[in-house]
Amino acid sequence: MVSRRWRLVRRSVGASVAVQPTADPSCRHGVLAFGDSITNGGGELQWGVALQSWALWTARALGLPYTGYAVDGAVVSDVVAEQIPGFERTNAAPDARYDLGCVYIGVNDVRRIDWDPDAFRAGIESTLQFLHGRCDRVLTMTAPLRLGLPAAGPEVQRLNAIIREAGTRSGALVVDLSAFGARNHLMTDRVHPTAFGQIAIAERALAVLERDGLVARAAPSSMIRYQPSRRQKLRGDWTYLYRTLKLRAGAAGVRRRPTRAGGT
Repeated sequence: MVSRRWRLVRRSVGASVAVQPTADPSCRHGVLAFGDSITNGGGELQWGVALQSWALWTARALGLPYTGYAVDGAVVSDVVAEQIPGFERTNAAPDARYDLGCVYIGVNDVRRIDWDPDAFRAGIESTLQFLHGRCDRVLTMTAPLRLGLPAAGPEVQRLNAIIREAGTRSGALVVDLSAFGARNHLMTDRVHPTAFGQIAIAERALAVLERDGLVARAAPSSMIRYQPSRRQKLRGDWTYLYRTLKLRAGAAGVRRRPTRAGGT
């Protein structure tokens, strides 16, 4: 038998759910992000530091809430055909506005044998247009020139030119990652950022945002704590060397494939 007290609780909960406050049109919902696994985040710890998305670090540094729809292995057509519709379909406030819209896409596109620059241009322009319709600021970024094993080669320069042109035309902020690739910032596949790499990308994004008037409340690098021992550092160096040699041996003579195996 249901107690009188429980009936009152249920009635109270039902009443609170039924009353929906009017949305404040001036309210902003923080950071909205699309992309592939680089933006999705997740992976190995680096000296005890969790591998989180650069976009999430950016939101944390700005003191803003975060909403992410990035999916591992995505290409730009997935952003347009799946991630944006997914946002519109599943978000509790699909008409809400955001302080910042982010998209980092292209590293899977450019490494495919069926890479189509014109199709990528149409996709990134459509994505930026959508974000501009929902966000006060929009931010995108280029890819490292030394991308992948085997290397993606000169096509990365073409990819980056398309991203810069699309950003300029739409008014989006563009973060330059063409020279990105320090030993402790990229994994041995020369594609995926490490935990520290994600933080480094976030801090580059924050520098661009600060020049545009959006100032961070704290640097992401100030939010982590780590103190590796000499043994841990040495073990990390040897592991990196071993994995690099193994990947290079496997990549020798291998052509790019049309599948998404190893995609970000």
